[in-house]
Amino acid sequence: MPRDPLLPAGGRQRRPTADSDAKRERILQAAQALFHAQGYAQTTMAQIVGALGVTKPFVYYYFRNKQEIFEALSWRPTVACFTVLDFAASDPRPAHEKVQDGLQRLIRATIAHYPAAFFPYREPQCYRPEYLEQSRWLANHFYQQLCALLEEGRASGHFDFHETRITAQAACSLPGFLYQWYRPDGRLDAEAMEQELTRLAMRVIGLRVDAPGH
Repeated sequence: MPRDPLLPAGGRQRRPTADSDAKRERILQAAQALFHAQGYAQTTMAQIVGALGVTKPFVYYYFRNKQEIFEALSWRPTVACFTVLDFAASDPRPAHEKVQDGLQRLIRATIAHYPAAFFPYREPQCYRPEYLEQSRWLANHFYQQLCALLEEGRASGHFDFHETRITAQAACSLPGFLYQWYRPDGRLDAEAMEQELTRLAMRVIGLRVDAPGH
């Protein structure tokens, strides 16, 4: 697991406390609403300060600039989504069960981290090279695990697909493209959306309900 690319950065804060974590979270939530509503380029630190009703030093104590805030917001869903297959070495479940569990957790994490989970899709140009490098490492780590589990599940007769990498990316594109149309107040609530997308993901990977031991 790569270290958090945000750790070397930060404002003047040196040692986090429970109180400082709450204040930091308050800043993140206010900034998230602004980034979501008007985009990265149109959001300024002054607007974030104004939305919080605080002084500039309050925000700059925790973050050096808006890019750091944007990356902090984006990193949490990135980790949440791309570590869903990090099962314990002692996990006895077969590959097909791990894939089903992992893809459902991926979908759940994407929805739970709305709207920050969609920032990388909307504005991929806004990140530092260091941040993108760490994100790519996590993504590659995830897809290596998923492809290996898919092939194992296919060998056991539980999955029916042809191209492993294409199948993996197609299944994961379902939550990925939520950013184009998903709304928390839409017709389906978060749980119903999770269930619907999970069913679709299982169809993409060719889950065989008639397989032995399913």
